[in-house]
Amino acid sequence: MNFWEYLGSRRERLQFETWQHASMVFQCVLAALVLGLLIGLAVYRSGRLSALATSTAGVVFTVPSLALLGLLITPLGLGVAPSVVALTLYSLLPIVRNTIVGLSGVDRTLVDAARGIGMTRTAILLRIELPLAWPVILTGVRVSTQLAMGIGAIAAYVSGPGLGEQIFSGLARLGGANAINMTLAGTVLIIILALLFDGCFVLIGRLTTPRGVRV
Repeated sequence: MNFWEYLGSRRERLQFETWQHASMVFQCVLAALVLGLLIGLAVYRSGRLSALATSTAGVVFTVPSLALLGLLITPLGLGVAPSVVALTLYSLLPIVRNTIVGLSGVDRTLVDAARGIGMTRTAILLRIELPLAWPVILTGVRVSTQLAMGIGAIAAYVSGPGLGEQIFSGLARLGGANAINMTLAGTVLIIILALLFDGCFVLIGRLTTPRGVRV
């Protein structure tokens, strides 16, 4: 059976696993975005706290994915829970770092001018700082998504959802029938998903970035 025949014969299963993978990555990156924004907003005015937040997220990022997933089995068991927690943690660093960099890079003269005309701190944050920092934050989200897309395949190690099952099963059966097809199918579909997600973020960036901020 060649590759295209394999895709045709496993179409429904591959569609389901592709949807699982995309859903898992989307939810994990969304959770990381919320957490990353909250952390970034809490610390960006303090250089010491910013360094601490970035360093902490960096330490988590350096833990090998298989090791982290293995450690999460004891408290969370197998399946979705350890996969989601691991992907969310790995997605945090680029978002936290870019949120801090983006907010810290806003021209202070604009903030001072806004404060001078009576705008509150919340209004300044929502109407000036976040819109100006958004392109940098979105870049962090794009990086996190690509990381989560690849690391999500390793979630199959803990019986997680997604296309990693195709890759792991194929690698475990190397030399057997359809082993290469399984591995290639999972890999190619993850690459396609990564490109689709990145294209969506480019579109979101064009639609949500103020015209004067666009490069």
